Amino acid sequence: MHRFPTPTRRFFQGGALALSLIAGSALAAVSPDEAAKLGTSLTPTGAEKAGNADGSIPEWTGGLPKNAGAADAKGFLADPFASEKPLFTITAQNVDQYKDKLSEGQQAMFKRYPETYRIPVYPSHRTVALPDDIYAAIKRSATSVQPINDGNGLANFEQSRYYAFPIPKNGVEVLWNHITRYRGGNLKRIITQATPQTNGSYTPIRFEEEVAFPQNITDLDQAKAANILTYFKQRVTAPARLAGNVLLVHETLDQVKEPRLAWIYNAGQRRVRRAPQVAYDGPGTAADGLRTSDNFDMFSGAPDRYDWKLVGKREMYIPYNSYKLDSPSLKYDDIIKAGHINQDLTRYELHRVWEVVGTVKSGERHIYAKRHMYIDEDSWQVALVDHYDGRGALWRVAEGHQQFYYDHQVPAYTVEVLYDIIGGRYLALGMKNEEKHSFEFGFKASAADYTPAALRNAGIR
Repeated sequence: MHRFPTPTRRFFQGGALALSLIAGSALAAVSPDEAAKLGTSLTPTGAEKAGNADGSIPEWTGGLPKNAGAADAKGFLADPFASEKPLFTITAQNVDQYKDKLSEGQQAMFKRYPETYRIPVYPSHRTVALPDDIYAAIKRSATSVQPINDGNGLANFEQSRYYAFPIPKNGVEVLWNHITRYRGGNLKRIITQATPQTNGSYTPIRFEEEVAFPQNITDLDQAKAANILTYFKQRVTAPARLAGNVLLVHETLDQVKEPRLAWIYNAGQRRVRRAPQVAYDGPGTAADGLRTSDNFDMFSGAPDRYDWKLVGKREMYIPYNSYKLDSPSLKYDDIIKAGHINQDLTRYELHRVWEVVGTVKSGERHIYAKRHMYIDEDSWQVALVDHYDGRGALWRVAEGHQQFYYDHQVPAYTVEVLYDIIGGRYLALGMKNEEKHSFEFGFKASAADYTPAALRNAGIR
């Protein structure tokens, strides 16, 4: 192989370093020519439009239409792929055949639960399709949004408000696309969380949650909310000992400039207090120590405590089109089992993912010293995360079982699962099978609902 002489090689290395530093700062927005790939060689969200070489990942042809299936009286969607059978099932006995398309955490699950853990692999379907106005916003993001504060904030984001970097150049930009993805407008949901003991017994924790976006709150002072990404409210309604507690979060875009603002109303004390612990590795709500605050939504909050390395793209078996797992005919007892959720109800497909590794920066702290993340190229949702402790040992394995809400053109999680492979316990968040309705998209929000003063009324038992 031809090699340049040493001085020339150093020149090119130095130039490449300089260019990479520029690309990571002021010149992160792409050119109009590059942005023109969105909707042509790339999908409108920035994924590769073409399928893979052997056709096991199909070409994206527009995603599922809004009438892909019926919604029942409670809003639960029919499974467009209900008649399909698994192509094959990965077990502890044959896992070595497929390990090149599995994360280290998935492989560890087979070792931890060799008799019961399995991955049923189905035909791949590229179901994601977003509204046209969101596609237009994505194209605006491509040419306008720039990172600030070492990639921990966004400039010019108010021009688009979605998918900050659809053609990403580094790891933190990939992560920002997950953080700023489309959620279907303001969203309400009633969900259940379970933290089973090793024998599978659990007490369900029930939440009423809502998330509202500044651009979707008509009576909000938009100038004062310029650094706000979302307003989030979470009310615990069961069990009785926790009922009435309410969490309010103002999620900021640049959390170096302005940290996340959070308040908790404690129903027992009838007091509203600031909650700075609701961030980073602070404990998750009623999670029995099984998740951190930034484990919510697979990853949420500020990215500033980590260096994010973009490894590249690869093909992996990830949870996808999880309609069966969301069926209202299921009880939570059908899903929650000892060690892990009922894998017979899951669906995995082969998809391309962005691979990003976050390593805690020197001088910073977090209970996860490293996070190895895999992000679906079509939805920009985090699909898998392997979490490592300070000794470098694999500790927790996260799987985001997602589905596409085709009637509203929104990808979202069906269930988020976080497995502690050392302790043998896990947390499942987001189940709604037994609830009175599915997600409520696009509700009308008022600015007054997201103030600390409003928490007391929200927490009345």
